[in-house]
Amino acid sequence: MILNTGGRTDTVQYYSNWLLRRFEEGYVLSRNPLFPNKVSRYELTPDKVDCVVFCSKNYRPILARLHEITDRFPTYLHYTITAYGRDIEPGVPSIDESMETLIELSRLVGRQRVSWRYDPVLLTKDYTIQRHMETFERMAKVLAPHIDRCIFSFVEIYKKLETNMPELIPLSPEDMDALACGLGTIARRHGIYLQTCGTNGDFSRYGIHASGCMTLGILGKANGISFKDLKHRGMRHGCHCIESRDIGAYDTCLNGCKYCYANKSPQKAAENFQYHDPASPLLLGYLRPEDTVAQGMQKSFRAEQPDIPIRISGW
Repeated sequence: MILNTGGRTDTVQYYSNWLLRRFEEGYVLSRNPLFPNKVSRYELTPDKVDCVVFCSKNYRPILARLHEITDRFPTYLHYTITAYGRDIEPGVPSIDESMETLIELSRLVGRQRVSWRYDPVLLTKDYTIQRHMETFERMAKVLAPHIDRCIFSFVEIYKKLETNMPELIPLSPEDMDALACGLGTIARRHGIYLQTCGTNGDFSRYGIHASGCMTLGILGKANGISFKDLKHRGMRHGCHCIESRDIGAYDTCLNGCKYCYANKSPQKAAENFQYHDPASPLLLGYLRPEDTVAQGMQKSFRAEQPDIPIRISGW
């Protein structure tokens, strides 16, 4: 089983104590977002979890204790650092702070297990194509020696986003082409492997690879383990990732990003946060009398069943 800790919320930034406790106790409960009375239990042990995948905009809160997970499990860590400021990402540290933390993270776990996410790419009157190019260039120069790859995607305009971010300028095919050309040129100049994820369109002419961001190939290579040759179903249209189990919850991220798909609103996330107890096996609240708990499916993708894990150190 691939365990996803950051698809529904920024668990690392706001719920790291809870996450670490779940690994200490060896299990976690996850409430079904579509059927709230259905709860799945997952065992957090090396024989049941093939790889732990993180995605966060701030690893600072967990850095000192991250080894408690990375010493025991294969891991892969996505670090999202964009060109946007607090006008769009209110709860996210500055670019310079984020880059400093990524460098520390890379030294702890090894660059082969860290990807830099530059997504979503969007346009407003302030965040122009030129500004993206200038900011991406500045970041690429610093981050290139510390990352496995860079992943970007273009923003998807859905109904909620039209309400939360009216200043958004729809991306035309010409805009996407210009952005891809610029990002590809900069990445190539700095020796960065650049790929898309969840974005339709072929930009290979700019040296950009099309792939999922969470494939068995990426996870296996990063951790020196062999996975089965399996078809990746993806999580949504245009996605080429392997299936995973997400233990987070929607409407719980306090970053307040205006483009966020996982929150109805920042206010809703703030309201839900009061129901978080780091000692609970659920991210929000507790089990209720009407809940049904079932053991979640935890099939292994390993080519062979894993032995006792060996620590994979950074440098």
